[in-house]
This record gives sequence, structure tokens and C-alpha cells, in this order.
Amino acid sequence: MAVLQLIGIAFVTAVAALLLKSTKPELAFAVTVAGSVILLLFIFEVFRESVTIFKSIADQTGIDSSLVKVLLKMVGIGYLVEFSAGILNDFGQSSVADKLIFCGKILVLILAVPILENVLGLIKELLRYVA
Repeated sequence: MAVLQLIGIAFVTAVAALLLKSTKPELAFAVTVAGSVILLLFIFEVFRESVTIFKSIADQTGIDSSLVKVLLKMVGIGYLVEFSAGILNDFGQSSVADKLIFCGKILVLILAVPILENVLGLIKELLRYVA
């Protein structure tokens, strides 16, 4: 089960970092970053296998596949930014973490423009049929 593997990686990383923190703080940081990267790579592999589900949903509903891609990118950016900001906060870099979160929100806003255009186009067509 993937969740148990993720939890195991997280705990091994945390314990190793805690053990190294008092003697070699620079290694504790490296262990934490390495463990975080391993977690991300693992979950990306699991997610990659699930992308076909989103493609089939788009095909069945008639939604443009480019919109599904944009939505997945938006969700991915949100999770990656939150994950990275958490690591920065763990190392006392809350100021940098706040700026990263702000930049992530701007990226999501930029990606939302095509979705907004489609929604406005649908509203325009609905109003044309009603009127």
C-alpha cells in the first residue's frame, strides 16, 4: 500500500534528521531534503499511473482535454508549493516560504485564465439561448 510506504519514508527521514541535528546540522538538512525528494518522486510515480483516469473522464464528458491538463497543473502547483513551503518553514525560512506561496498563487491565477474564458463563453452561449 502506497500510503504506508510514504509514511515509512517520512518517519525514517524524520528520525535520521533528528539524530543528526545535534551533531551534524548540515547533514540533517541534507537528509530532510533527500527524504522530501524521495517522497515527491514516489508520489509522482503513483500519480502518473492515475492520469489515464482523468483522460477517460475528459473523453466521456466531452470536456476539452487541455482544460483537464490545466486543472491538474493548478492542483500540482498548489501541492508542490505547499510541500516546499513546509520544508522552508521547517528550516526557519518562513519569509522565503511566504514568498513562494505568493508566487504559487500567481501561477495558479495565470493558469486559471483559459478556464475563466471557457466559463464566460459558456455563459454567453446560455444567455444567447435564453434570450
